[in-house]
Amino acid sequence: MTDITRIEQNARRSRASVFGDLVFLAGHVADTKTADITQQTKEVLAKIDDMLARSGTDKSRLLSVQIWLKTMDDFDAMNAVYDAWVVPGNVPGRACGKVELADPAYLIEVIAIAARR
Repeated sequence: MTDITRIEQNARRSRASVFGDLVFLAGHVADTKTADITQQTKEVLAKIDDMLARSGTDKSRLLSVQIWLKTMDDFDAMNAVYDAWVVPGNVPGRACGKVELADPAYLIEVIAIAARR
């Protein structure tokens, strides 16, 4: 039986769950709520890099990414940061949509799944 490793778990969620060769990341948001979409996107993607490293993988192994935006008006600015971040030739499947986020100050939330091997 394969064990499940949970990273930064609390009563409600784990920031990442590792099962076999798969890593499931929870939704990640920026720390700087007053920042614009460019800065919030950079912060979120840096958190994803960190969580993937702590889970034994990296962004070149991403399988799927879900991006939630407060407004689709931020789509182009978010994509400018995202496109510079992804590994060419190893881009994951992706969905992006507008949602009401948990805190109105958040402009973006990102969820991801990656392979470890």
